[in-house]
Amino acid sequence: MLNKLLGFEFYLKHENHLPVGAFKVRGGINLAATLTDEERSKGLVAVSTGNHGQSLAFASALEGVNLTIVVPEGNNPGKNEAMRGLGATLIEHGKDYDGAKKYVEEVVMKESGARYVHSANEPALIAGVATYAYEIFQDLPDPDTILVPIGLGSGVCGTAIVAKHLRPATQVIGVQAEGAPSVVETWRTKEWTTADSVNTFAEGIATRVPAEMTMDIMNELMDDALLVSDDDMRRAVGHILQTTHNLAEGSGAASMAAAIKYRDRFVGKKVVGILSGGNLDLKELPRIMQMMNSN
Repeated sequence: MLNKLLGFEFYLKHENHLPVGAFKVRGGINLAATLTDEERSKGLVAVSTGNHGQSLAFASALEGVNLTIVVPEGNNPGKNEAMRGLGATLIEHGKDYDGAKKYVEEVVMKESGARYVHSANEPALIAGVATYAYEIFQDLPDPDTILVPIGLGSGVCGTAIVAKHLRPATQVIGVQAEGAPSVVETWRTKEWTTADSVNTFAEGIATRVPAEMTMDIMNELMDDALLVSDDDMRRAVGHILQTTHNLAEGSGAASMAAAIKYRDRFVGKKVVGILSGGNLDLKELPRIMQMMNSN
């Protein structure tokens, strides 16, 4: 059905079926398993809009490590409930991800002494999430293109590292929201680009400030970067739900949105899209279905 819709060979990599419903759990488990005894005793602290926090909460529970997560005020309530349910202590602070991040780095870390787990500048996280790319090549050895949503870039970096090792001809293309384009603009211009605010419902990719480690990897290994609108992502969520009966969150559907929006460039190619997560704020669903019914 997706191939018929798009007009080329297309595969979805379903990371939404993992524990906590998103790809990031791979990185969280890898990082938690490699903590030192001192880090375990002091615990972990992180900032998250949801999937990074859920990943760490799941992994910390497995390893018996205390975890504090700072989320932006007004964050996805379902993701907040999931993090608390997994045993994390939650603090709501800041207008967005970067406001919460500033509070962690300037206040929480100094008061707690806990080990800060950045959502991107962490080799263990990138190595962990890269395992989904390895799985792609085990099942599909010769993809022409892999489309990967970009928040801060751990997923696209892990994908690019694996792809350039196993099949250098495979293009790895990142996808970001038009309302939060700082990473794509930094990659395109090679000038550090930040924003005062973001405007997207896809909280998983709603970041204002790029991350140093992942930006360096993207500059070296990522082949291209594309932007999609919120309505592009909403329609992609609807198409995924109708054709595969899987629920994607906005950021999780960004790769599908790019496949639809830029379909002409992919005709004749074998394309993989990463469905990075399925933790949609269900308040979005009526609007998405209304859009689908009006088309």
